[in-house]
Amino acid sequence: MNSPRVLIVDDNALNVELARVVLQAAGVAVDCAADANQAVDQITAFEPDLILMDIQMPGMDGLELMRRLKASPQNQGIVVVAFTAYAMNGDQAKMREAGCDGYIAKPIDVATFTATVLSFLDAHQGIRRA
Repeated sequence: MNSPRVLIVDDNALNVELARVVLQAAGVAVDCAADANQAVDQITAFEPDLILMDIQMPGMDGLELMRRLKASPQNQGIVVVAFTAYAMNGDQAKMREAGCDGYIAKPIDVATFTATVLSFLDAHQGIRRA
C-alpha cells in the first residue's frame, strides 16, 4: 500500500515544521505550501489524499481555497481538514459550508495528531482519489 499523501497549507513555518515532522515519522508523505496560491501548484504536482488547511492566511484564505477545491471535479475527492486555531462560535459551521471534511485545532497534540489525520482519510475512503 502506498503511503498517504498530506499537503500542509499554513503560513506559520513552526506549525508546518511540527506537523511535517510528526507525520513523516509515521511514514506519511508530506508536502507543504505557505499560501493558497502555492497550494494550488502543489496540489497538481503532489496529488495529496488530504490537505491540512490553515484558515487565516494572507491573500486568499483557507475557506476560499476550500470552496474552489470542492467545486473542481478533479479535486473533489481530496479530503480537506481545517488546521487552525481560528475556532470561535460558528466558525466550524463556516468551515463545513466551505467544504471542510473535518477540523484539527492548533496547537496540535503530538501524541494523537497522526492518528487523527489518518482517521479523516479512513472516514472518507469512498471519495479518495484512486
